This record gives sequence, C-alpha cells and structure tokens, in this order.
Amino acid sequence: MAHAHSHHHHDHGHDQPDHDHHGHGHAHGFGRHHHHHHAPTDMGRAFAIGIALNIAFVVAEVAAGLWTGSLALLADAGHNLSDVLSLVMAWGATVLAKRAPSGRRTYGLRKATILASLANAVLLLVAVGAIVSEAAHRLREPASVEAQIVMLVAGLGVVINGITAAFFMRGSHSDLNVRGAFLHMAADAAVSLAVVVGAFAMAQTGLLWIDPVLSLLIAAVIVVGTWGLLRDSADLALDAAPRGIDVEEVRRWLAAQPGVAEVHDLHIWAMSTTETALTAHVCRPENADSDGFLHAVCEGLERRFNIIHATVQVETDAAHVCRLRPAEVV
Repeated sequence: MAHAHSHHHHDHGHDQPDHDHHGHGHAHGFGRHHHHHHAPTDMGRAFAIGIALNIAFVVAEVAAGLWTGSLALLADAGHNLSDVLSLVMAWGATVLAKRAPSGRRTYGLRKATILASLANAVLLLVAVGAIVSEAAHRLREPASVEAQIVMLVAGLGVVINGITAAFFMRGSHSDLNVRGAFLHMAADAAVSLAVVVGAFAMAQTGLLWIDPVLSLLIAAVIVVGTWGLLRDSADLALDAAPRGIDVEEVRRWLAAQPGVAEVHDLHIWAMSTTETALTAHVCRPENADSDGFLHAVCEGLERRFNIIHATVQVETDAAHVCRLRPAEVV
C-alpha cells in the first residue's frame, strides 16, 4: 500500500476575496481557501482591539447603568461581558490552531477552534436567557430610567460594536470562530441600538413596557443568529464534513480518477474551523505511476474541494478484499 500526504499551502493573496476554487460559490461557511499567513495576524489585531474596546465599554456601561437606574443598560453590559469572554476564547482558539503538532497531539491543538466556537454559541444562548428573565421581571415591575444618559451610553455602544464588527467582517466567511465574533459584535450593535431607541421612545411617551418588550425582541434575534453557529460547530465537533463540501461529489470525483476501480472507507472531517482533512482507500488494479497518481489526486482535492490534508491508500490486488471495504465499516 502506498501513502501520500499533501499539505501544500497556496497563497492566493487577499486582494481577491471572491477567488473560489471550484466554481460552486461555496462562500457560505467553509468552502473558502484560508491563508495561514495573512488572516490570523490580521485577526489577532482585530481581536486585541475588539477585546480592549469592549472591556472599557462594559465598565462604562455598568457605571452608567447603576447611576441611571437603567436595568436595560446593566443587561446590555452583561451581554457585552459574555461577548468579551467569547472573543477571548475565539482569539485563543486561532492561536492554538497555529501551534505545531507535538508528542501525542499529532494534530496539534487545532480542534480547540471547533470546541471554542461550540462554547461560543452556548454562551450566547446563556446571555439570551439572562435578557429574557430580566425582561419578564421588568414587565411585572416597570421602572423609570434617566433616558438621556442611557441613550448616550448605548449610542456609544453602537459605535464601538459597529467598529469591532467591521474588523471581523473580512474573515467571517472563512473561519467559524471569526464568524462567531462577527455575529456577536453585530448582535451587540443591534442590542445597543435598540436600547437607544427604547430609551428615546420611553422619554417621549412615558410607556415603561417598551424597554422589556424590546429586549425580548433582541433576544429572539440573537437566538436566530446563534442557531446556525451552534449547529455548524456541533457538526464539526462530531467530525462531520464541513458544510461547503459535498461528500458524494468528492466520492464521485475520486472514483473518476484514472485507473480507479472503486473507492471505500472515505472520511472527510474538519481538523480546525478552517482546515479540512480526508482519508480514503482506492482500488487501482493497474497501479502504474503510483506516486504521480497520488500527487495528482492530492493536488486535485485541494484545488477543487479545498481539502488540504489528504491521505490516500492505494490497493492493487483485488483478490485481497480490504476489511474496511464494506460501507457499514467505519
């Protein structure tokens, strides 16, 4: 049996964000080529600035919330704090993904990126729970607030979160964690904006129920945004193929390669939120030019499906049936 590893990294540069390798437009989620050289350094700066800005803002928001008696501001501060935590986690995950493999961890710590995005989604849902319980309490016991200060502070929140979201916008197509950070920041900007609008409406009309009802609407928006992130990261944690890759299409492509009689024991999974691995057994009775065949297959998998880490086992003797050949054997 012959083994081949392909681990090339082609750098296509960042000046062509829509450069897609296989014409299917897998821009959603994971189909993109992710450059190890540029993105993490850019994202590192984005994470650092985002974390610093948001910690400062949370402190300001807590102070203003206590001063004005605005529970909405305090709830928003709690929500922002959960986001700072998740930003720290997501940043840590991108750093871990670059750590070299060592000892027993032959994949390095890449999987941590997937676990972090899973924890991220869970954290967001916890924040939603806090907002909902707060809103329920305020519907029962409306409280008056100093609307002007609330509007000012929440307005600052819109600006800060908008700026941070813009930092993450670029990487949000290719990395689940960056997408999580982007969704967080965008949701935060929306939350703060709603607080501004609510405070203004309450000042104009004197209707105290506006504030809790608004926060319930915000909670619904966050749940909708988080659900996809939760589903995607749970799938990757369970070693499912990333959403941008059609497993049957990969199987057909491998079976169509020159000399291949049959493909079995095909596995495609995510090593990290940006990197995809594959293993497969191919039956190739007339195994001429085996190295050339393996290199061509690995190149093709990377070019067409963005699978950067492929291991292909070639079997030449049809008489010795591979014990992993039956489809139900994993």
